[in-house]
Amino acid sequence: MNPKIYVALVHHPIINKNGEKVTTSVTNLDIHDIARSSRTFGVSKYFIVTPIEKQHTLINEILGYWNKDFAHIYNPDRADALSFIEIKNTFKDITDELDGPIIAMTGANFKQSDGSMMALQEYSKRENRPILLVFGTGHGLHPEILEQKTYSVDPILGINSDGYNHLSVRSAVAIYLSQLKG
Repeated sequence: MNPKIYVALVHHPIINKNGEKVTTSVTNLDIHDIARSSRTFGVSKYFIVTPIEKQHTLINEILGYWNKDFAHIYNPDRADALSFIEIKNTFKDITDELDGPIIAMTGANFKQSDGSMMALQEYSKRENRPILLVFGTGHGLHPEILEQKTYSVDPILGINSDGYNHLSVRSAVAIYLSQLKG
């Protein structure tokens, strides 16, 4: 039996290009595209973490629009994908809600990891624990989030000889979920 999978997109605490602790902005594309990828690959819940109430309002307006009559009728698949998003103020709010998940994180700048997504899935099955895949925005997750990881996943590496590695978070989520469901 495949483990339960949860996805978290963290907007706080994040580091910026100067290494400072910041909160990043929620984007419409991330809300939609990560929800659609998550729904496609059987994710149980997609969490968006931001402590800013105006961003909660924005997310709720976007979700509300797709649950209204016209939009819901026009694109029921989108409404379906968006229906399992949950907004959280803090990362701790997620870990308090879930029952002992393997907290798996990755980043383009990770130098060492515990293994691949396939290895993570096997580990989850052996431990009989769900997986919480955690993704950051900005220039990566802040150390206070990173220190909570129980598993680090191999970064996605491209084939460019110059080492360019800067995927959008929504692309990375889709690739990792595809690898996990392999």
